[in-house]
Amino acid sequence: MDQIPSKDQIRQWISENPTLASKRDIAKAFGIKGGQLRIELKRVLKEMEAEGALSKRQRSYREAGSLPPVSILQILAPDAAGDLFAVPLEGDAGLVPRIHVVARAGDPALGQGDKILARLSPVEGTDHSYEARLIRKLGSNAVRLLGVFRASHEGGRIVPIDKGADKEWRVPQDATLGAEDGELVEAEQSGPKRLGLPTARIVARLGDPSGPKAVSLIAIHQHGIPDQFPDAVIAEADAALPVELGVREDLRHLPLVTIDPADARDRDDAVHAHADDDTANPGGFIVWVAIADVAHYVRPGSALDREARKRGNSTYFPDRVVPMLPDILSGDLCSLHEHVDRPCMAVCMKLDAQGHKLSHRFTRGLMRSQGSLHYGEVQAAIDGAANDKTAPLLEPVLQPLYAAYAATKLARAQRQPLDLDLPERKIVLTEDGKVDSVAFRDRLDAHRLIEEFMILANVAAAEELVRLKRPLLFRVHEEPSPEKLDSLREVAEASGFTLAKGQVLKTSHLNRLLAQAQGTEFDELLNISTLRSMTQAYYNAQNFGHFGLALLNYAHFTSPIRRYSDLIVHRALILGHGWGKDGLSGQDIEMLDETAKLISDAERRSMAAERDTVDRYLAAYLADRVGQTFSGRISGVQRFGLFVKLDETGADGLIPIRSVGREFFHFDADSQTLMGADTGLTIGIGQRVTVRLAEAVPVTGGLMLELLEIDGGALPASQGRRGRSTPRKPGKQAAKDAALKRKLVRKRR
Repeated sequence: MDQIPSKDQIRQWISENPTLASKRDIAKAFGIKGGQLRIELKRVLKEMEAEGALSKRQRSYREAGSLPPVSILQILAPDAAGDLFAVPLEGDAGLVPRIHVVARAGDPALGQGDKILARLSPVEGTDHSYEARLIRKLGSNAVRLLGVFRASHEGGRIVPIDKGADKEWRVPQDATLGAEDGELVEAEQSGPKRLGLPTARIVARLGDPSGPKAVSLIAIHQHGIPDQFPDAVIAEADAALPVELGVREDLRHLPLVTIDPADARDRDDAVHAHADDDTANPGGFIVWVAIADVAHYVRPGSALDREARKRGNSTYFPDRVVPMLPDILSGDLCSLHEHVDRPCMAVCMKLDAQGHKLSHRFTRGLMRSQGSLHYGEVQAAIDGAANDKTAPLLEPVLQPLYAAYAATKLARAQRQPLDLDLPERKIVLTEDGKVDSVAFRDRLDAHRLIEEFMILANVAAAEELVRLKRPLLFRVHEEPSPEKLDSLREVAEASGFTLAKGQVLKTSHLNRLLAQAQGTEFDELLNISTLRSMTQAYYNAQNFGHFGLALLNYAHFTSPIRRYSDLIVHRALILGHGWGKDGLSGQDIEMLDETAKLISDAERRSMAAERDTVDRYLAAYLADRVGQTFSGRISGVQRFGLFVKLDETGADGLIPIRSVGREFFHFDADSQTLMGADTGLTIGIGQRVTVRLAEAVPVTGGLMLELLEIDGGALPASQGRRGRSTPRKPGKQAAKDAALKRKLVRKRR
C-alpha cells in the first residue's frame, strides 16, 4: 500500500478487530511498509487520539467511549430480579456503561464489590450496553454506598438506602467525618468485615434523609447524574446574548403558540396551523412546528457542548429538574416565552385532508410566541370554557390546530402505531416537599395534538437529512425478539386471545390483540405484557426504523433544550442547508457512534433515577397507611416472590414467596407463573389480588405486602406444610405432577 488508510478505515478496522489494534497490527492489516509511511500512520493515530476519536490502552487503540473486549469490572448489588450488573474500572472518562454479567455453570459466586476480568460483547436494544462473561475473579475493591448514619459510642453504623443492600456497615469513631445521628451520608468500604459487618469510612455528608430535597438528591447521587455546572460552562452561558433577525427568515407574523404542562420548566416547541389555500390540495392544511435554536448558543467543541453531551438529557423529578443546559439558556434565552423574539429552527409541512404529509420545508428563523399555554386551558377552550388568555386565540389559532389534528388522526389510524393504554402517575407535592396526592395524569386531545405534530416534525427532519445525505442520529426502535413474542403469545392464549404466528409482525397485529382485551379483566395484563415484550428505543447513526411508531425514518428534532440528540439533528440541518458555521463539525461526525451510545446510556440512567425517586415518594406517601388493605394486580413473578401494582397509586410492592400460602411453589420462567405443589394454585401476571401493606420504607422506596386474596378468593389451604417451618422440596414424581397440573390449568384458562 503506497498510502495510509483514512481515519474512517482505521476506526472500522479497530471496531471489527479489537484484539488486533496495536500500531503494528494496523500497519500489517493495511500493508504499510517503510519508515516514512509508519511515521505518517503514527501521526494520524496521534491526531485521532487528540480529536477524541480513539483512546489508547497500553499499546492498543480502540474507539473512544468503547471498552476493550477484555476488561476489569466491579460487581454492583443484584437488582430486583437477582441479575448482576457491573461497571468498568478503567476506560475513558464520561458516562459509565451498564454491563450485564451473564453467569454460566461452574462460575464462582459473585457479590457486590468483587473485581473480575471479563470478556465483553456489545448489545443493543436492551437496558444495558454490554454483556460480560467471567474469565476469572480478581477479588474485591472498595465499595461505595448511600445510607443513613446511626451514631453509637464506638462510632456508628450505616443503614443502606438501596433496596438490594441488606447489610449495615460499621463506622469506626475516627471515620465518621462528624456525621450526626440520622444524617444521610456516602461511605466507602475501608476494611475487612468485623462482627459480620464491613468496615467503612464516611466520605460525604448529605443532610436530613427525610428533608424535602433528599428524595431526588438521593437519586441524583446514587445514579451519578451531574448536577453542578463547571465554571467554564456557566461563563459561556452568561456571555450569551439575544439573537437579532440578521439573515434569518422572519416568522414573527405567524401566530405560533406553545402548549405545555402547567408546571413546564422550559418551552422548546411552538405550533401553528391553517387551512391550505392551494386548490390542488382541497381540505388540506399547512402546519408549522418551530423549535428553539439551541445550536446558535451551544457550539461544537465548546464547554457548553462538552457538558451537554456528557449529561445527554435533562432529568426530571417531582421537585426539581437537573437540566442539560444552564438555566440562563434552558429557562430564558432558548425558551420560547410569549411575546419575545426567539431564534428557532422551523419546519413548514403541507398535509392533505387525510393528514398525510405531502411536502415540507425547513428554515432558520426568528419567531415570537403569541401565548404560553398549558394543556388543560387549551382543552377547556375547545370544550367551550375559554379563559381570558385563550378566548382571543380560540378562533384564529386553536380551532385550526384542532382541525389539522383531526386530519392527522386519520393518517395515524391508517399507519397503526402501537396503541398502548398505560396511565402515567402524577405526584403532587406540598410547599415543604411532602407528597400531597398521587393521581394519574389526564390524557387530553391537547396532549395528543402536540405529540402528533412533534412526530410529524421528527419524521420530516429524518427524511430531510436522508435526502441531503447528511449524517444524523436516528431514534431506533427494533421489533421484539422471537423469545419475547413467544412469551407474549403464551400470555395471550392463556387469557383466551390469539396473536397469530408465522407472519411478519406489525404493530397492527399487536393493536388487534389489545383491542380484543379492551374492557375485559385482561385489559391491563395484555397492555403490561405487550410493553414488556418491546425492546428499548435508542439512538444510532444507522437507521433501523421505529417499530413502535410504524415509521421508516425517525429522528429527534423537537426538544434540543433537554436532549443532546436533537441538537445533533439541528446541527446536521444547519450543515446540510449551509445556514452558518455552527453546524455539525468534523469531530461531531467522527464521534457520532460514540455519541449515540453515550446519550442512549444517559437516557436509561435518567429513567432509572426518575423511577427510583417516584418509588421513594410513593413509599413516603403510604408510610402512614401500614396495616391497611389495598387492591391491585400482579405485575411481575419471580422465584423469590410477586410484584403487585396497587390500583390507587400505581405503586409497586413485593410479596415475598415465603409469605404466599404454606406450600412449595414451582417457578416457571417461560410462563412467568408460580404453581403450588399441593394445591395446584397457579399465580401469574395480571391476576387481581387484595393485599395488606406490611412495610413502607421511604428512604429505599421499598413496599412489602402480604397476600390476602387472589382473584376474589382466599388462598386455598395446603396440607403439605402444616406444622413445618421450612418448605420441603418435592421429589421427581411431585415435580411431574406439578407440570401436568400446570398444563391442565392453562387449558382451563
